[in-house]
Amino acid sequence: MRTLRYVALGDSYTIGTSVAEDERWPNQLVAVEPRLELVANLGVNGYATRDVIELELPQLADLEPEFVTLLIGVNDVVQRVPAPLYRRNLGQILDGLLTQVGPGRILAISTPDYTVTPSGAEYGDPVRQAAAVRASNAVLEELAGGRLVRVVDIHDLSLKAAGDPTLVAADGLHPSAQQYVLWLSRIFPAVHQMLDASRAGA
Repeated sequence: MRTLRYVALGDSYTIGTSVAEDERWPNQLVAVEPRLELVANLGVNGYATRDVIELELPQLADLEPEFVTLLIGVNDVVQRVPAPLYRRNLGQILDGLLTQVGPGRILAISTPDYTVTPSGAEYGDPVRQAAAVRASNAVLEELAGGRLVRVVDIHDLSLKAAGDPTLVAADGLHPSAQQYVLWLSRIFPAVHQMLDASRAGA
């Protein structure tokens, strides 16, 4: 069975800040989906949509991905990037990915709500920032849907961290390995279906 070259794009939630490498959700994904080979995790702590455009997308030509995931947006919220600019950046990212792999090989993941974590309030008023996260996820659903790009929503799963400290990493802000397992319960079935559909259409 030939594996597909998989590249993960994003920020701290993709690179798995504060968890071990094998606990990052992209690593957990390839551990259960043998049709994917993780050739690069381009996620960087603190990256926003502009960073993906300037620093991550240019690497794809050499990496030659056949499947990609995208999780980006929380730092646009933290940095208070204007909504029109976020929309424009996200559209540019999705269009760039479409030229690389096509809609059936792109999976976008919604932004989790960091405000429920012990350290969340250090990054802006929780009520305002939580609303901004929801708004950015609505934009993702709209723009991805218009491009036939599948979205997996893990936002509600992240809210469970408000009452379960085991879902938060030791830094008090980022998801723990246990929370990434929850995410995978939705990400893996979506990826499995996408790869099945891709094989059927080949």
